[in-house]
Amino acid sequence: MSERLRVGALQYFIRPVTGFEQFADQVEGLVATAADYGVHLLVFPEYFTLQLLTLGNTRRPLPEQALDLANQVPRFQQLMQELAVRYGLHIVAGSIPSVGENGALHNDCFIFGPDGRTSWQGKLHMTRWEREEWGIQPRRRLRIFSAPFGRFAVSICYDAEFPELARAAARRGADILVVPSCTDDRQGFLRVRYCAQARAIENQMFVVHACTVGSLPMVPAVSLNYGQASVLTPSDFAFARDGIRAEGAVNQEMMVVAELDLDDLRRSRESGTVLPLRDSATTSEVLADLEEISI
Repeated sequence: MSERLRVGALQYFIRPVTGFEQFADQVEGLVATAADYGVHLLVFPEYFTLQLLTLGNTRRPLPEQALDLANQVPRFQQLMQELAVRYGLHIVAGSIPSVGENGALHNDCFIFGPDGRTSWQGKLHMTRWEREEWGIQPRRRLRIFSAPFGRFAVSICYDAEFPELARAAARRGADILVVPSCTDDRQGFLRVRYCAQARAIENQMFVVHACTVGSLPMVPAVSLNYGQASVLTPSDFAFARDGIRAEGAVNQEMMVVAELDLDDLRRSRESGTVLPLRDSATTSEVLADLEEISI
């Protein structure tokens, strides 16, 4: 019997909220819907938590607002942990600014299992906006997560544009790359989307890409959003010809749900039309003997 996994990728509509409870109600409604659809792994987008900034003074300097949001991390973690347990699914909870051991601000993605276990993956590469306007600093460790359905890694938005990360995860047995993103325009979205699709093809892995949509004009970081969630696959006979298992309607509030066959993925890595993950082992040898020629 094939080993199947049902995943959900959110196009999360960010809107002003009047209290944490309103935010929690929106989140729980989506988790409950995912559970009704039989989803095993639900992915929220990067920075979907920024709608909580509408609870405070949005005219203050951005670093101060980010610190306010970081103060919500314990409450946010409690909410997501309770929902994962109550509805019996794994949740990759987008991201939220958090304070590290050294007092620096980071952009962290928290992960919750149905048995109450939690973990996290920090963003490893900062965009100019995050670094220059927010003062957010990168984390320095890539993690591989083992779940009953398989192994996965998380590349937060801009991290998907660095192929070394996904390749390292695939070599350590990751079958799925989760990409929570937050982009304000089409060109920014397409950078992440095209790179996510490249990661699926070159590593023969599934990619689950979740996006923010909607707008918060009073919050500069997310005044506009452009997104289209998707579930991406390798390009071979066992998968969709275009490598797109499912995708949403651009900029609409919705959930993209797809069923993935992990056995198909593993067969592709062993006997696919091409074997880019296996054949990448020779790349380091080629690069070690790189030759420069004047002509």
